[in-house]
Order: sequence, then C-alpha cells, then structure tokens
Amino acid sequence: MGITKSRHRIDVMLVIAVLLAVFFSVYGIWDDQFVNAYYTSAVKSMLQSFHNFFYASFDPGGYVTVDKPPVAFWLQTLSAMIFGFHGWSVILPQALAYIGSTLMIYVLMKPAFGIWAARLASLAMACMPVAAAVARTNNVDSLLVFTLLLGTWMMFRGIRQKNSGWILGAFAMVGVGFNIKMLQAYMVVPAFYLLYLLSFRTGWKKKWITLTGATATLAVVSLSWAVIVDSVPASERPYIGSSQTNSVLELAFGYNGVSRLTGNRGTGGGMNPGDGGKGFSPGEQPQRSGSNTVQSGTNGSGGAAPGNLNGDGPGSSSRGFSGGPGGGMPPGMNGRGAAGGGMFNTGSAGPLRLFQQELSGQASWLLPFVLMGSIALLAGWRWRQEMTDGQKETLFWLAWLIPVMGFFSIAGFFHQYYLVMMGPPIAALTGAGWSSMWKDYRSREGWRSWLLPAAILGTTAFEAFILQAYTDQIGPLLLIVTLVVGIGSAALLVIYRKAERRTLALAAAGLILLLLAPGYWSATPIIYGQSSQLPAAGPGESKGGGRMTGTVNEALLEYLTEHNTGEKYLFAVSSAQSAAPYIIRTGNAVMAMGGYSGSDPILTVDGVKKLVQDGKIKYFLLSGQGQGGMGRESSSDVTAWIKANATEVPASEWGGGSDSGQTNGGSSGSGSSGGGSFRGGMDGGTTLYEIQSGAGGE
Repeated sequence: MGITKSRHRIDVMLVIAVLLAVFFSVYGIWDDQFVNAYYTSAVKSMLQSFHNFFYASFDPGGYVTVDKPPVAFWLQTLSAMIFGFHGWSVILPQALAYIGSTLMIYVLMKPAFGIWAARLASLAMACMPVAAAVARTNNVDSLLVFTLLLGTWMMFRGIRQKNSGWILGAFAMVGVGFNIKMLQAYMVVPAFYLLYLLSFRTGWKKKWITLTGATATLAVVSLSWAVIVDSVPASERPYIGSSQTNSVLELAFGYNGVSRLTGNRGTGGGMNPGDGGKGFSPGEQPQRSGSNTVQSGTNGSGGAAPGNLNGDGPGSSSRGFSGGPGGGMPPGMNGRGAAGGGMFNTGSAGPLRLFQQELSGQASWLLPFVLMGSIALLAGWRWRQEMTDGQKETLFWLAWLIPVMGFFSIAGFFHQYYLVMMGPPIAALTGAGWSSMWKDYRSREGWRSWLLPAAILGTTAFEAFILQAYTDQIGPLLLIVTLVVGIGSAALLVIYRKAERRTLALAAAGLILLLLAPGYWSATPIIYGQSSQLPAAGPGESKGGGRMTGTVNEALLEYLTEHNTGEKYLFAVSSAQSAAPYIIRTGNAVMAMGGYSGSDPILTVDGVKKLVQDGKIKYFLLSGQGQGGMGRESSSDVTAWIKANATEVPASEWGGGSDSGQTNGGSSGSGSSGGGSFRGGMDGGTTLYEIQSGAGGE
C-alpha cells in the first residue's frame, strides 16, 4: 500500500516546473489584442469558411495563403471557435504546447535516468528563455516542438515494447510537424533513425521492413496536404503565399527550405544578406517568366505597403514600399538599435555563433553543463560493449542537438525564436548529465568524480559572460548572485567530495541555482514586452516596435464601407502588412495584392481588369512610390493601368490628409505600437483610387 501511495504522490518539483511554464507563457497574454497580425488575420479568415480553413487563407476572400502549412492555424482557429476571437485565444495553443513540452520532457527522462534527472530536465525546459518567448505568440514553433516530443515519446515506447506500430506513429508525428513548419521538423529525423537502428530489437528483416514503412509514413504524412493543394487548379484555391510558382512543394523546399540555409532570398521576395542587410526592394526581385495571368481564382490588385517585416513572413526591403502602417525596418534586424548584430539580430555565422551576444541568451545558457554531462554519460561505454538504454537515449538527444546547432551556426536566414528547437535536447541532456555526474561524484573515484563541480563552475563562468553584457540594462545584481552561488556550489562540492556523507540536495541545488539567470531571461518578455512576430527573450528597451500591428484609418474604413456596393473586396493594398489590421478589425475581404511583403507574383494587368469588370473590387490604395508589388515589371504595369483607368478620391473625403482618426491595429506587451500613419513612410503619403466596373475595356 505504501508503494502505491508513493507512486501516485505528487512530484512537487514537477509542479513547480509546470507552474513556471504557465507563468512564463500565459501571464499577461490577455493584453495582446492581435499578436502577429499576419497569422491572426488568417485565423479571422479561416473562421469564415471551410475553404479558407483548409488552405489557411490569409484573407477572407481566399486570395492568398500564409507562408506556412495549416496544422498550427487549424488549432488556433479551433481555439478561437471555442473561446471567441481574441489575441489570447490564438496564443493559447502555443502556450499549452510549451507547458506540455515541460511535462513531456519529464515523462521521457524518468524511465532511463530516474526521477531527479526528470525533475531537473523539466525545470530546464521551463526556464528555456526562447521557448517562453515564442510561446507567448501565435508563431507556430511551440506547437512544432511539442509535436516532435510527442513523436519522441512514441519512438521510446515503440522501442521498449518492440512495437512497430509506435515506430510508424513516431515518424507520422514528424510528418505532422512538417505540416506545421515544413523542413524545420526534419531536423530531428537523423536522431530518430539513429535511435531506431541502435535500439529496436528484432530480426533484421523485420527491422528494415519497419524502417521502410516508417520512412514511407513520414513521406506520405509530410506531403499529403501539399500534394492535395498543388493538385487543385489554381483558379479554385488561393495563391500559395511566399512561393514564386504558386506551389506548396516549392514553398517547402525553397523559401522554407534551402533558402533558410543559404540566405538567398532573391527570388522569395525577401532579404538577401549579400545586399548588406538591406535586401532587394520588391520591384528589384528577379522575376520568373510566364506570370502573365492571374494564378488565383480570387485574384487581386495593386496597392501600397510599408517596408516592414513579419517575424516569419518573407521580408520586404528597408527600401521597400511606404505609405502604409508600420513602415520601416523593425528593431532587432541589425542588432539592438545599432548597425551590427547580423540579419535579424542573429550574429555572425561561424562555430561560435551560438555563444555570441545576439543568440547566447536565447537557449545557450546550459551548453557547458550539457558538454560535461555528455562526457559523463558516454565515458563508461566501450567499443563492442552493449550500450545501456541511457547511453542510447543520450546519443538520440545529441543527434537532435548537434545538427540543430550546426545549422544555426551557418544558416543564412533565420530568426532568434527558431532556437526553440534546441530546447528539448538541452533540457534532456542537462537532467541526464546531472544524474550521471552525481553518480560519478558520489563514487569519489577517478577523474569523473570531478565532472560535476567542473560543470557547475564552467556553466557559472559562461552565464557570467552572458550577463556582463547587460549590466547597463539590469544592473550587476544578477551577475553577482550568479557568480556567488555558482562558485560557492562548486567549492562546496569540492570540499565535500571526500566526506562520508554527500547530500544529493547540495548537488541538485548547484544546478537549480544556475537556472536563476535563464529563469529571469524567460520572464523578460513579461517585464519588458516583446515583438509578437520577432519574439525573443532578453532585457533592455521595449521590443514592441517590430510587430506588424499597423493602424486602421477610421475615416478610410468608414468611407470604403459606405461606398461598397456589393464588391467582394473592400479595397486592395500591395501587402499583408497593410491589409491585416483591416481584416482583423472588420472580417471583410481586403486584398494583399502581392502577398505578405508585396512581392509574390500573383497579379497581372489582365487579372486586375477581370476583377474590376466582374465587379469584385473598385478601390485601390497606392503608395507614393506607386508600385504594387509582384516585381518591377508586373507591378509597374498594374499600377499604370490602375492610374490610367481610375479616379483619384480626394484625400479630404477618406482621411488621407492627416494622421487623425486612426487607431492602433493591435499591440503586444509593453512599448510603442510600432504603427505608422497612412501618410507616413518614405514617400510621403498614399492615394485612394476608384475604378468603376466598365473602365479599361478589354
């Protein structure tokens, strides 16, 4: 009876880890109205029809999709259906996924490494700053991580039970991850293959049959949605946002695939590192030939867009469109308000990139501890000696971590919050490494008994290195506390190494105290605010200015609503940045003619003629620059046709002559809204054009 009670006793440390995750991810999210407006607009649109829901359409008209597969947005939409359409309701699935990941790490670690390893691993996961930051937004990475951990649980279960069905399920979950964020999910595939080959005990024939089936399952689940969508005629579905050929497969392996490694964004409507961090303006993008027809059945038209960037959408140029809300380059693109820091504040590519100031505070705090722990975990293994379950799982987590670290060390284009992929293996190896080093320390024999105090001392030094760069923002107290408790813990471990009684509490406390600094970093999005489309942890000035919230011109909205005579689209602009606030506010169809950044090759002159002649649209908001996205040639032709066949609406009628009467399209955390006025931007204003259905002829 006592054993039964012990097994069902609540683990207080696990409860603490979960409560920390709840606090870091949930506290204050009710203040965030529209989060990452690009994705929130999609949820608003997906609530309106199954057509929009299935394709993850950015706009209610079903004109263009967002730049990611739909699974995460399906969950966000279901949350909005249950709880109502709010900022917090679209954040909730990601927050729950982060909390679930904290629990899942505990479940994964306990069988092979014991309860203390599981406890410490779950605490490390809860105090992973980048995981906490991204969980407070509707970016999809938290859901991706939880999905991959669920697949890991299936893999571990299948191996322990020698059950092929669980193995197939594990690879299927990676396929689901592909339908959350495409090739980023495949970062764990080498680890899955390695663990399977090392650990699945059966005959070689069955082993290879199962592996072939698992690979086929991975491929089928991964490509299922993409193949279905690409098989639908372009006239019957939205254009695939951020692709250049209206193809999900091209999006997956191009913009969301190889381009992330090479940084070559020249054909993706985005930034090119070789352009000095300024990128191509949409009119300068190399264009694919043959884009002479409208490729989406719902079509679009020219407009204006700011030169802003969504956190995960394709980037427009710092020289890009103006005249819309939120114009300009977001903070953090080139460092903390300075010219350095690399693109999107990700540092300089190289073997030490993850230890540079730009990235180290996001996920790297415990890497020295992980290194020492991995040595302890694998030190006892000898060639041709059967590996223990713990050693095999250690290799699994290393096979997850090392390729991810390698990718981010050399990748040409990514955002800080992508580093959440490092969270699970770092947390797991922290807990497992502590368990192994504690056993070696307790034995008091050989060099391995020194690993635990050395790991604590080395991690203390690295955390101090990170903290010293921020003393101007947060003062020296945290740095001093970290040094005192870290050095003190290591010293006590050395002093008590030969003692007869060495307390487990002292050894565990040394690691737990090292979580103070990353724990504080995990709370910085609450303390200082953060960008909802470029989430990142860390202290300093408010980081709210980079989000794509934009503004709603109340006078413009009133004018367009009053003068709509049944047209499908309220009006057209070039990009999602300008369209999103109006979609969220009204639920009406607003066209982002060139997709996210205004550079998708969707619309042509023939397409805009047909839209006007069919009575689907009559208003176009063009910037002072006068281009409509989709590349230089296409946009200039579309813009020229609009101006030649349209009537300019006097600014005094729609509120274009002042900044008054505008409301912020949403906010995130503390700090400024990041929005601008319709007269703001580099070219000094926008013009509203009206075209009647009979204009232009054939």
